[in-house]
Amino acid sequence: MPRIIGVDIPKEKRIEIALTYLYGIGRALSNVVLKEAGVNPDKRAKDLSEEEVSRITQILQKGSLKIEGDLRRDISQNIKRLMDIGSWRGMRHKKGLPVRGQRTRTNARTRKGKKRTNQAPTIKKAEALSKAKAPAK
Repeated sequence: MPRIIGVDIPKEKRIEIALTYLYGIGRALSNVVLKEAGVNPDKRAKDLSEEEVSRITQILQKGSLKIEGDLRRDISQNIKRLMDIGSWRGMRHKKGLPVRGQRTRTNARTRKGKKRTNQAPTIKKAEALSKAKAPAK
């Protein structure tokens, strides 16, 4: 597998698609980088020469693009700042609820997690069993 900026990209995919495995690079940016590097986007990642991989890496590093670790760090710092200043969005992040105005009465399972069920019936059942055993003395 070719390695670009510390990420192994899949060797069987076309390089145009394989570059999207880098965080912060989509199809459009991938095509811009490949055009600048002079690499055919239809080429498979395993067929790239070392020189082509180094050209792609140089373009990604020298550009003013924030990708991988820098982008992840910036996003997490922005979220932390929102939480620190106590904004509405920051509070939603803290509580693990949808941030962008979605409804939460239904359809928020991705953000809220698995549905919690009421545990009271199991407690009542245990109490009923203990009461049933008590008179048998």
